[in-house]
Amino acid sequence: MITNIDTAVSLPKNSNQALGIGKFAIDFMSGTIGDPSQEVLDRTALFFTDAVLCGLSALSVKTNAPIVLQNEALGYPSEPGATVFGSSVSVSPEKAILANCAAVREWDSNGTNFGYNPELGHTAGEFGHNDFYAVPIAAAQVMGLDGAAALRGMILLDEIRGRLAEVFSLKTYKIDHVVHGAIASAAVYGAMCGATAEQIEAAIGMVVAHYIPWRAIRAGKQLSDSKGSSAAISTEVAIISMKRAMGGFMGPKDIFRNPESVFRYFEHTSGDSPFDLNLSHSGNDFAVMGMHFKIGLYEHQSAGALQGLLNLIQEHPEIAADPYK
Repeated sequence: MITNIDTAVSLPKNSNQALGIGKFAIDFMSGTIGDPSQEVLDRTALFFTDAVLCGLSALSVKTNAPIVLQNEALGYPSEPGATVFGSSVSVSPEKAILANCAAVREWDSNGTNFGYNPELGHTAGEFGHNDFYAVPIAAAQVMGLDGAAALRGMILLDEIRGRLAEVFSLKTYKIDHVVHGAIASAAVYGAMCGATAEQIEAAIGMVVAHYIPWRAIRAGKQLSDSKGSSAAISTEVAIISMKRAMGGFMGPKDIFRNPESVFRYFEHTSGDSPFDLNLSHSGNDFAVMGMHFKIGLYEHQSAGALQGLLNLIQEHPEIAADPYK
């Protein structure tokens, strides 16, 4: 049973949540439900601007993975298709998304959510980042939709992945946090491109059953292209799964209650999903409103100390004065 309230949809743990996500995404994108406040629209647009500037910066200094993946994308021309940063060449949407997500994430400097919602008791505390705006942009390009539709898709994507981060901690089980973003990417791309709820369910099932990334990409002190491109690679396969489902491929159903999936394998239940899921569609209480901007190249664990230093300098500017003047 799916419960609708004035500003949110509740997908209880004893329901088919993958199908519920699909129905919610379609209803939100079609306007059947959903009236985000102007503050939510403005906040999302600001995060999108921040993400784009992060991506353009990484490309401007020719960082390795974004350049490799952009060159890869340009080798897959397609009409209709989507574009990579700095090019008007139309390419396969999953390849454009791959390249653009990798560029946005390269500096680890775009927005961060913390998966913490004590009002609902959803405090799993999974990190996540808004690496995925390339998905609604590509879908809008493929379908000829306008910027308002793309922005709505961004809100939806952050909502799904942000709420999943509140209820299931992937990192606890050494699974990379990008799984939540990949699930959301499949749902948003499908909803924007005319998929049915059942097709979105199939795509989410494929993502979870076939493409779970382990945190091996982050182990120890190694720093490889895989770490920065994890979201990009998972999103690429999410879009491929969605296109495959729309072509008729039947992926695993009801994946959140599947006893062999990553969710129930690590958190045993008697048959339900391990969590209830609440998805906002109207008003101001969207997951994006709890996201944080980074103001530099640092890990978020250092953010409190850095903010304290900035506050101190603002209150006592003499600290930063030139001692030789």
